[in-house]
Amino acid sequence: MPASPSTARAINDRVALQLLQREGPLTAGQLKAMTGLSRPTVADLVERLQGSGLIQVVGESGEQRRGPNARVYGIVADRAHLAALDVRTQGVTLVVADLLGVTLAEASLPIGDDTSTEPAVERAVALLERTVREAGAARLHSVGIGAPGLIDPMSGELRDTSGLPAWHRRLVAALQERLPARVVVENETNLAALAEQRAGAARDRDTFVYLWLGHGVGAALFLDGRLRRGASGGAGEIGFLPVPGTAGLPSANDCGGGFHSLAGSAAICELAEKYGIQAAPAPGPAAAALVAAAVASGHAADFLDALAHRLSLGAAAVASVLDPGCVVLGGEVGHAGGEELAVRVEARLAALTPLPTQVRAGDLGGDAVLHGALLTAREAAQDELFAPGA
Repeated sequence: MPASPSTARAINDRVALQLLQREGPLTAGQLKAMTGLSRPTVADLVERLQGSGLIQVVGESGEQRRGPNARVYGIVADRAHLAALDVRTQGVTLVVADLLGVTLAEASLPIGDDTSTEPAVERAVALLERTVREAGAARLHSVGIGAPGLIDPMSGELRDTSGLPAWHRRLVAALQERLPARVVVENETNLAALAEQRAGAARDRDTFVYLWLGHGVGAALFLDGRLRRGASGGAGEIGFLPVPGTAGLPSANDCGGGFHSLAGSAAICELAEKYGIQAAPAPGPAAAALVAAAVASGHAADFLDALAHRLSLGAAAVASVLDPGCVVLGGEVGHAGGEELAVRVEARLAALTPLPTQVRAGDLGGDAVLHGALLTAREAAQDELFAPGA
C-alpha cells in the first residue's frame, strides 16, 4: 500500500533532518541531490521545517551569495538541550550540550566512600542543576546516564548490584523524579562501545567486542549492528570469566579469581611493580598512567608482553564463542596502551584461537562513556522532535 501524503511528508522531513544532523548545514539544492526528491518537494519540506522551528537559515553559499538557492539551512541547535552523566564509583562527570551535541558546559564532582546516600544524591543533582544554569539552558529535554552495574532489559532500570554505592541507583531515580526531562540509563561499557562504534575505533564495524579496561573490566557486544544485552542485561560481565593464571575461581558475588584478577587496575599495578614500571600520579586509574609510562619509555617490552598475555586470555574466550572479527581495547588503559599494546594482544590472540581477530586500541579512552551517554540523550531528543507531527 502506498504511503499517504502526510506519511510521505513526515518521512521526507525526517530524512532531511537526519542529513542536516549528519552532514551539517546544506542548501536546498544539496538536500535535493542527497534525498533524490523533486525541487518543489524539497521547497515544501524546508518551509515546513522552518515553520516548526527545527531549521533556520544559517548562511549563504555560492559565488553571488544571494537568492533562495544560496541559502544554507541548519538545525536550530538550541531547540533542545541535553545532559550526559558518567557515574563512577568515586564521583560524577557531566556535560550539558545542545541538539547538535556541542558541549556548552561541563563539570565533575568527587564523592568519597564516606559520603552517605542522600547527601551524595543531593550533591550530584545540585551539580547538574548548576551546570545547566551555567550553560544557559532553560530546560533539559533528555538526559543520558552511564553507570556501572546491570540494566534490566525489560524496565530499562539500573538493578541493585552488590559492590556498588547505594547512591548510584538512588541518583538515577532522583533524576527521573525531579527533572522535567526524559532520563535514559545504560551500562557504562555499553555506552563506551556505542561511542567507539559511532565516532571511534569501530566506525567501520557492525560486529565487534569492546573490552573496557579501567578501574575494573567489562565487555560490550555489538553483533550485526546491534548492541546485545543478554537475557538479564548482564552480557559482557567478563570480570567473572574463569581464566588460567588466577589464584582461584570467581563466585556469583565476587569476581576475584576471574578475569578481573588479571586485568583490573589493581592487578595491572601489581604487574607493573613486578617489572619496575613507575609513573607520576595522574587522573583516572593508576594502571592507565603506568601503561602510558611503559609505552613512552620504549624499554618496557617485557611488561607490555606480560600484560598483553593477560588480556589475550579474556579476549580469546570471547572471540572463540562469538567470532566478532574485531576486539577494541577501550577505557583508560586500552587508550594508554594504544597501538603498542593492541599489536601484542593481537599476536597472542592469533596463537590462542583459529578465528582471525583484529585488535584495535580505542580512540576515546575514559571519555567514551560520557560521549556515549550524550549520543543516547541526543537520539532520545531527536526521536521525539523529528517524529511525524512533532
